Amino acid sequence: MTRSGELALAVFFFAAPLAAQPVFSGGVALDALPLGARNGVSNLHAEGGRLYAGPHLVVTDDGETFTFFDDEALDPAVNGRPSIFSIDVEGDVIWVGLGFRDEDNLGPDGQPVQAAAGFAFSTDGGQTWAYRFPPLDDPGATTVQYGVSTLEALPVIVPQQSPPYDIDYDPATGDVWTAGFASGLRRSGDDGQTWERIVLPPDTLDRLDPQTPYDFLYSPITQGVQQNGFLGFSVLVDEAGTVWAGTAAGVARSDSSDLDPATGDRAWRRFALDGTDASLTGDFVVSIEEQPFGDEDARNPVWIIGWPSDTGGVVGLVEWIGDDEDGNPIFEPRLIPARRIYDVAFDGADRVYVAGEEGLYVSEDGGTTWQLQRTFLSPDGEVLPLNPEAGTFAVAVTDAGTDDATLWVGAGDGLLKSEDGGRTWRVFRVNVPTNPASPTDEVPEVEAYAYPNPYTPGADGVCRIRFDLSGGGTTARLRIFDFGMRLVREAEAPVRDGPNEVFWDGLTDLGTRVANGPYFYIVEAGGETFSGKILVLE
Repeated sequence: MTRSGELALAVFFFAAPLAAQPVFSGGVALDALPLGARNGVSNLHAEGGRLYAGPHLVVTDDGETFTFFDDEALDPAVNGRPSIFSIDVEGDVIWVGLGFRDEDNLGPDGQPVQAAAGFAFSTDGGQTWAYRFPPLDDPGATTVQYGVSTLEALPVIVPQQSPPYDIDYDPATGDVWTAGFASGLRRSGDDGQTWERIVLPPDTLDRLDPQTPYDFLYSPITQGVQQNGFLGFSVLVDEAGTVWAGTAAGVARSDSSDLDPATGDRAWRRFALDGTDASLTGDFVVSIEEQPFGDEDARNPVWIIGWPSDTGGVVGLVEWIGDDEDGNPIFEPRLIPARRIYDVAFDGADRVYVAGEEGLYVSEDGGTTWQLQRTFLSPDGEVLPLNPEAGTFAVAVTDAGTDDATLWVGAGDGLLKSEDGGRTWRVFRVNVPTNPASPTDEVPEVEAYAYPNPYTPGADGVCRIRFDLSGGGTTARLRIFDFGMRLVREAEAPVRDGPNEVFWDGLTDLGTRVANGPYFYIVEAGGETFSGKILVLE
């Protein structure tokens, strides 16, 4: 693969409106995700013409119909509602890594730690599922064998801090690989019934060989010091059988030829930020994706997202285009954004899409130049009513490389679909109806509601007020009152027949943040009046 011209890291913008998203917005048709799904779409995976989305699994072929897999189907042995942290699909084989936020265990930042909840997998396209427990160690497993070395090891015996951040099923071998932060890199050859703990190079070494004796403690923390090389964030088995393991100390790589026939273990080399133009941009490797080219005479490129660590670096996307004559990988920088990016997807050889905090990055020339899409337009040219602070987390392309290619984006405020390369979009959200014919605890009988409620402006961005219009009307008047019924905010928004939502950003008419406490909303539209309460809790 060759590309002419120098790399341009400057970011350009779509010709869409770039003004800030309106605080109050309505009048745009909303497509429905099934009840039980989530509006914060954190995971996407495309397999042919099918899209798989999390954090609560839904599957669709075209966005017209969705199949929702409830928790009991995926994880009958786990109480509560774990989320999907990772998805991989190969043909009819589906693997999902499950995790949850442990509210009873807080990290140094005061936030609940993330924990493992196991795996669910299907071999018949999702018709039936099997559950597997998290890959934890027996308390007595204080050693691990690597080649000729018996290494002391700290067994990982609790699910906290070991969520399955990434998973990759290798159809050529039937192996399943998972990267689980403190539990490191693991492999299963028996459909997740047992898991092998994979030894990667420690922070003090950049390579491992099974025939070389070693003496180090295999533990995410050694003598109070975090061992970044053992912390797993991402994993990929590429078309040639090469395993790429993203850690907090760079990427470890093992070619299929590195498998030692005497011990069955792999040799590894670790590559990290080294200050050259051909290295990673940052050592926290959070995503590794292969770009299918379909060229039998060339290896598929591998794209890697790195974040900075305590050793330096910046957030960035690099492309592995091959090795030099000494076998060292050549990483070409493709994108250096201002804020974090999370995922990358491809449509053929030249179209590359990257999801990040600022929005969606699009390249039509293989990553040489980029456009940043911060707002998303409907086919009618209207700005879709999305939380401007929500960002995008995942991106996928169904039927990639064909005339039917469809671009999907998982945002913090819905699932987005584009059939024209990102120029126009539809948005899918979980729309709980008002005044249902058969009320339930999940779908109560109300004329209007606000969500999230309680509402935290700093974390949530905006609060949505949902109501249905049946008598027509083109404009809604929204008023927000404090507990003393003093008017603090007033605005108008376009609306249409059917379901509508208007936003409030937690500000007064003077642009100041409101204090904590109860607030009341009144919406007047089409001769109808809707009202309710919002609890602001920062």
